[in-house]
Amino acid sequence: MSTDIDDTDRRILDALLADGRASASELAESVGVATATATKRLQRLEESDVVDGYQPEIDYEAFGYEVTAVFRLDVAGSGLEAVVADLRATGHMTGVYEVTGNDDVVAIGKFEDTDALNAQIKDLLTHPEVRSARTSIALETVCEHDPPPVSPADPE
Repeated sequence: MSTDIDDTDRRILDALLADGRASASELAESVGVATATATKRLQRLEESDVVDGYQPEIDYEAFGYEVTAVFRLDVAGSGLEAVVADLRATGHMTGVYEVTGNDDVVAIGKFEDTDALNAQIKDLLTHPEVRSARTSIALETVCEHDPPPVSPADPE
């Protein structure tokens, strides 16, 4: 379903991105429209799948996931589908991307410790479709789960 999205819709979406639990009246106040307008527009955006669900932001460290790692994989051409399916099934990946460039797949994972990370690396290196794997451990999380705004930047 195609949806025409105007500036008011974008501002409502930006307000929703800033606070996914905001009520319709809070969204309306933030955007400067009537609550009924915000409600109707948000409902239309949901019905047209522009807004496709709501998810909480989880502090993985609170659950013992102390290590974040980025994997860059070179995959045999016919094995791409199997590799991304296997990565997704690990239960550790927060993002798996098919990419262009020297790598075929970039994945980001959360691990309890370096032993769990090491086990994942060994699984990747022994996967029959993975030609090579490079892993980087994140030393510090600068930002995560920060969605970019959907409204165009304000001219300066």
